[in-house]
Amino acid sequence: MVRWLLFLIIVFAVLWYIRGIEEVKPPPIEEGIIGGPVKALRKAEGYEKSYLDATKERQKQMDEQVDKDTGGY
Repeated sequence: MVRWLLFLIIVFAVLWYIRGIEEVKPPPIEEGIIGGPVKALRKAEGYEKSYLDATKERQKQMDEQVDKDTGGY
């Protein structure tokens, strides 16, 4: 009976020690299996933003040109 109690105390102590060890953080998603597509999506976000900015700028220029051509209406 005492042997089993001592054995259980040792087992619980080992489990408590293992639980206390810091967990290894998972690698960032870019370094995982789906890293390639994620990197491509992040790169595409930049292209999308620059395209939308260029489109807004072009629309602004067109509006200014129309205002100038029609006499400011």
